[in-house]
Amino acid sequence: MKTRFIFNPKSGHNARNPHLLHRARAFIREHQLDAEVVATTHPLHATELAREAVAQGCGTVVAIGGDGTMNEVAAALVGTPATLGLIPCGSGNGLGRYLGIPGPGRGAFANLLRGRVRTIDTGTANGRAFFNVMGLGFDAEISDRFAHVSRRGFSAYVRTTLAAWRSYQPPEVIISAAGQELRERAFILSVANSDQFGNDCFIAPEAKVDDGQLNLTVLRPVNLLQAVPLGWRLFRRSVHRSPHAVTLAASRFVISRAAPGLIHTDGEPFATDAEVTVEVKPASLRVLVPAGD
Repeated sequence: MKTRFIFNPKSGHNARNPHLLHRARAFIREHQLDAEVVATTHPLHATELAREAVAQGCGTVVAIGGDGTMNEVAAALVGTPATLGLIPCGSGNGLGRYLGIPGPGRGAFANLLRGRVRTIDTGTANGRAFFNVMGLGFDAEISDRFAHVSRRGFSAYVRTTLAAWRSYQPPEVIISAAGQELRERAFILSVANSDQFGNDCFIAPEAKVDDGQLNLTVLRPVNLLQAVPLGWRLFRRSVHRSPHAVTLAASRFVISRAAPGLIHTDGEPFATDAEVTVEVKPASLRVLVPAGD
C-alpha cells in the first residue's frame, strides 16, 4: 500500500530530536515500503501535503508530530478511504493517548505495520475540523500563548497557565444543545471527542470517539483554593463530578458569547465569530491503532 509520512520539524519532540526524520526513512527502507517522507514548512502545510497524498492514491498518511500536526493531516482525510497513521511526539498527544498509540521508540512505528483500523467520529467548530478537543475561554487563551513559546512540554504549559491566571476574565456564554439552553460564565469551555486534553488531563472522562456524540464541559470560575481540588479531579478522571463543572453530551452545540474571539481546535488557536457552532461527523475518520485495543 502506498504511504506518505508527513513530518513537522517544529513539533515538540521533533524540534529537539530531528532524528525522527531519519528514523522514518530507515523504517521505509527496512520494510521496503512504497512510501516517502515529506516535511512541512509553514502552518497548514500538512493539510496540503495530506490532500496531495490522498489524490495520489496513498492508502495511509502518517503524521509525525503533535496534536497540531495530527489535526492538519487528519483534516484532509475525513470522509476519504485513506487511513491516518500517527507517530505522536508533541507536548500533549491527547488523541494518541486516548487511542493507546505509543510514542516513538515505544512501538509507534511497529503499530503502522501491525495495527488495526478503527473508525472514529470527528468534529467541526465553525467549519474547522478537530479530532480531540476544541474549546473557548481560558484554554483558548492558553493555546494562543503556548503557540508562541519557544520551549514546549508539560512544565512550559504549567508556566504559561500560571502566568495567564490572574488577568483572565471568563466570558458569559449561552449554550444551546439537545433542546436545552444554558447560560454560564465559563472559565473553560471544552467540547471533546476524546476524553483528554493530553498529558492525561481528562477534561471529558465520559467521552468516546465512536458514540456519535461530543461531550461539553464547562468549568466555572474558581478561586485558588478551589482550583487545587479541581485540578486534582482533572488528572483523576472525575472532573465531571465537581460542583464547579457542567457537562452535556450532544451531536451539536451552538455557543454564543458577547463578541468574536479566540477558540482552539486540538490546541491550535484562531479567531472566529461570536457564535460558534460545534457539530459531530460520526464515523468519518479511519485511524491505525494497536491491534490489541
